[in-house]
Amino acid sequence: MKILLAGSGGQLAQELQPILLSSGEVIAVDRTRLDLSQSESIREAMAEIQPDLVVNAGAYTAVDKAESESELANAVNGIAPGIFAEECEKLGANLIHISTDYVFDGSQGSPYLETDSTHPLGTYAKSKLMGEEAIRKAGNRHIIIRTAWVYGNAGKGNFVKTMLRLGKDREEIRVVADQIGSPTWTADLADAISQIIPQIKPEIFGTYQYTNSGVCSWYDFAIAIFEEAEKLGFPLKVQRVVPITTAEYPTPAKRPAFSVLSSVKISAILGTHPPHWRQGLRQMLAREVK
Repeated sequence: MKILLAGSGGQLAQELQPILLSSGEVIAVDRTRLDLSQSESIREAMAEIQPDLVVNAGAYTAVDKAESESELANAVNGIAPGIFAEECEKLGANLIHISTDYVFDGSQGSPYLETDSTHPLGTYAKSKLMGEEAIRKAGNRHIIIRTAWVYGNAGKGNFVKTMLRLGKDREEIRVVADQIGSPTWTADLADAISQIIPQIKPEIFGTYQYTNSGVCSWYDFAIAIFEEAEKLGFPLKVQRVVPITTAEYPTPAKRPAFSVLSSVKISAILGTHPPHWRQGLRQMLAREVK
């Protein structure tokens, strides 16, 4: 099987690339070979590579910057996924596309199901939903996986790496405590994707959600990061983590206050529930030490 991995420079794709080798030949492309903001670039790459499976791990992820770069965010997140889906339909290939919890507005008090109504709040969120809808319009040969609060060893700007950097330099850090979600380690998400690939068939096409299990606030997550990092001997100066409200930390883009996703549907395919987020965090930090 020939697998096209798009967005190869991203933190999820870097985790995925070695794992996907067990499923077939992997052609990993970054923006220099396949520019997700250019439809023709996607069509040309698809025609040249002729993949059996496309894993689209590429995205425009600068949530706040998207408010002033809506055209670019819509091109990469909204239009490109639909082009992939169209080309997959022509080739008889399958598509796995990564989406986000941000398609929901966070007003719900219980974990979101795949079938719940979407209501994206900001430009980034709207562009990601646009991508989902473009894929569905193009055909059925796809699996969309929504995830949330993603961090990994390969990432630079993710929350864990940011907290470690700030914790090394500052005694006090203020972190939002009224946004609730499920931190997700790229290694666990990549493992889930690799387990789904051999099972791809028409009966399982559709939309799924995968995050690590358990819920917390960004504040809770930060506390856990420092507790686990301290055990592993990370150089930390931080003495106090202060909980603040979203209103105290205004950002250009609105974010959902509660974006916990139900992983029940995908767990039935995988035959197991996702590991707890704290376990993923512990493993990620242990890798950083090596």
